[in-house]
Formats: sequence, structure tokens, C-alpha cells
Amino acid sequence: MQIQIAIDGPVGAGKSTIAKECAGRLGIVYMDTGALYRAIGVWCKENGTDAYDEDAVAAVLPKIALEIKLISGVQRIIINSGDITDRIRTPDASMLASKVSSYGAVRTFLLDLQRDFAAKNSVIMDGRDIGTVILPNADVKIFLAADPRERAKRRYDELIAKGSDVNFDDVLADLEKRDRDDSSRTHAPLKQADDAILLDTTGYTFDESVERIMEIIKTRF
Repeated sequence: MQIQIAIDGPVGAGKSTIAKECAGRLGIVYMDTGALYRAIGVWCKENGTDAYDEDAVAAVLPKIALEIKLISGVQRIIINSGDITDRIRTPDASMLASKVSSYGAVRTFLLDLQRDFAAKNSVIMDGRDIGTVILPNADVKIFLAADPRERAKRRYDELIAKGSDVNFDDVLADLEKRDRDDSSRTHAPLKQADDAILLDTTGYTFDESVERIMEIIKTRF
């Protein structure tokens, strides 16, 4: 039996790391949909397209052949036969993703790709609009939340661990801007689906967050 689990929430709520761990425990596929928007934003920047110009981005979408590949169980993002995965985990890529994800043409461009992937695999997908737009009939919908400063601290620690030269105040400011942008955009804004379970992980350890989500999932199966 194929299952679909949707995890939505703001930046830094722990969606990706938690979803990945839960997928491993359940033996299903984890799909990081945010990586798709990051990839488009980074590709535009690297190929001379202004990612902050909606018309310019829409115009180049026909030139982008985007694929999701699972290599040793790990999601890789391929654009025009080139693996872009390792270039999309930077603060700049986060801001680019937030911008291009607000464009209706980009969301339409990626919609069928995400739904088709979910139709072929049992998946956990995380993002901003999985339960509201991408998988409105998902078997389980969870909306992850946490205090903004705690989310910023998690993101700061993650970036420092990867060797990025960042300071906390900048990370917090970027996070708060993304919250505003994601929640106020015209196309598929960040919001909790009516039938999603709200889980506030403020004060939770990673393991506690995973265990709570696993409990929620197991009540549905």
C-alpha cells in the first residue's frame, strides 16, 4: 500500500531533517520539495537570469529539464543533465528559493513533477504547500512550527557546522523575512491545512520531534 505524508511549516522548523529520519524508519521515500525551488533559483543565478524578475524566470523555464533521482536512497536534483544538489544549501540559495517559489509559473512548472513522484512512491514530502496544494489528499498532514528565535538558532548551527561564515542576527533576519514572504505570497502561501495536525517543536530535541511525528503517523495506519 502506498502512503503519502505531508509535512509543512516555516523555514527552520526542522521539516527536512525530521521528515528524512521518519522516512528511514518507515522504509519509504523522503522528497525535499524545497530543493526544487532552490535548484531553479540557483540555476537562474548561475545562468545569467535575474531570479528576482518574475517574467525573466518564467521565460527560461522551458529551457530547464529538471529531474529528481534517487541515488543510494538519497534525493539528487538534476537540471539539464547536471547535478546541482551540492550547490543549493546556502543562505543565498534559501533567499532565491523563497523568491522564485512565489511565482505562479514556477509553482505550476513543478506541480506535476511532485505529484507524479508521489504517485509512484510511498513518500514523505515536506515544504510550504504540500498538504494544501501538492498532496491535498495525503494520508497524514502535519504542520510543524517553532519559535522564530529557536528556528534561527537551529539554522545558524546547521550553517556553522557546514563551514558557512554567518552570524545569528543575519540568520534571524533572513528567517523572519522568509516567514513574511512565504505567508504573504499570492500563489500557494504558507498556511496550515484545515485537516493538518499542528506540532509546535519549541523546546523539543530532534529525537523528541521525530518520536512525536512517528506517534502521529502510527495513529493513522
